[in-house]
Amino acid sequence: MKLNELQNNPGATKNRIRVGRGIGSGKGKTGGRGVKGQKSRSGVSVNGFEGGQMPIYRRLPKRGFNNPFAKQFAVVNLDTIQKAVDAGKLDASSIDVDTLLNTRVITKKMDGVRLLARGAITSAVTISVNSASKAAVEAIEKAGGKVNLV
Repeated sequence: MKLNELQNNPGATKNRIRVGRGIGSGKGKTGGRGVKGQKSRSGVSVNGFEGGQMPIYRRLPKRGFNNPFAKQFAVVNLDTIQKAVDAGKLDASSIDVDTLLNTRVITKKMDGVRLLARGAITSAVTISVNSASKAAVEAIEKAGGKVNLV
């Protein structure tokens, strides 16, 4: 088999229907749009229009709230830090936001870095982050490390 011999299975592709191309095509003249009316015209978009009935997006109540001032943190877990320390990517004596970025442990700084307690940590690490959960702080202090909140 050569590259120039490759072809689709029979029936795998269909030709596009070219509307408005003559009476013999079966899709000529009005092109499948019927006769007259709003939807027979070009440039018509009637999404969400329910014939004058109150549309569903207006019948349903508004829900929820998006806080425009909410902070989005980049999340780092204990097991991720332990892996990076074991691999020699991170120096356990001083870990901060910039070193996490440089070693690709996190990809974006966002509004800061939050430390969470998933997994276990065995190294005594000194880490400076913007925010940390109580469980994460306890786990690091239990392992002999320290958490500095920036």
